[in-house]
Amino acid sequence: MKKKKGGGGGANWMDTYGDMVTLLLCFFVLLYSMSSISEDKWRAIVTSFNPFAQLDPTDPGGTDGPVADPNDDEQGGMPSIPDVAAQREIDDMIEEVFLALQAMASQGDMKDSIQVDMSGGKVYVKFTDTIFFAGNSSDLRQEAKDILLEVCAILDQAESAIDEIRIQGHTAQQLPDTPNDSHFDRYLASNRATEVVWFIQENSSIFPTRLVSEGCGQWRPVASNENLEGRRKNRRVEMIISGRNLEEEKLGDAITQFITQSQGGADQQNP
Repeated sequence: MKKKKGGGGGANWMDTYGDMVTLLLCFFVLLYSMSSISEDKWRAIVTSFNPFAQLDPTDPGGTDGPVADPNDDEQGGMPSIPDVAAQREIDDMIEEVFLALQAMASQGDMKDSIQVDMSGGKVYVKFTDTIFFAGNSSDLRQEAKDILLEVCAILDQAESAIDEIRIQGHTAQQLPDTPNDSHFDRYLASNRATEVVWFIQENSSIFPTRLVSEGCGQWRPVASNENLEGRRKNRRVEMIISGRNLEEEKLGDAITQFITQSQGGADQQNP
């Protein structure tokens, strides 16, 4: 006697149950998407499970949480309107520095001694060493001090917009086929740059951390050393003025952090 085969529809109720669970899930997702998150209730839930939990402030929009993209903000990755306006003001101030220095350099007795250019938001100023220093000396001439006083007055007008002022000292190779004595060459170039930085520090409101001196020596010539005119161009002091970048500062650039710490320490030492 043959046994009857079992029916295949015994588990059909699972299909109906699965459909119901799916609909309930969609319903709760819809409710959640329409709800607002109460920070107080969220804190209460978390602390009920872990009384020692450290709660970081979060933003339901996802732009201020502990794992949020630091480049992302209220404008969907674009700088906010106040930041854009502030950056534009900084850029304008740096351009005014460029125009003021250019006007100063165009004066009759300075045309051959100072060259001013601007590129990439930075102002480049070249001073020939004949107006700044005597041969093989790092002592500033009086003419150089008079020029730097005018430069300091211009820089003070844009002090809040300046990120860094870098001074570079350059020398010329005296003999076309023989490099200068490396020790004296570097020493002279570094001392000349340092003298200019020291003078700016003493006669301007630029915070010292924003001032940098570099001695390049003979190794970055802008002309041939085979004639007097070329060597005259190579003996120079260069000033590079960089404007602040608010987007980089928001990410915590090293200069801004160090200046903040230094100024805080100075305030504590001199209440």
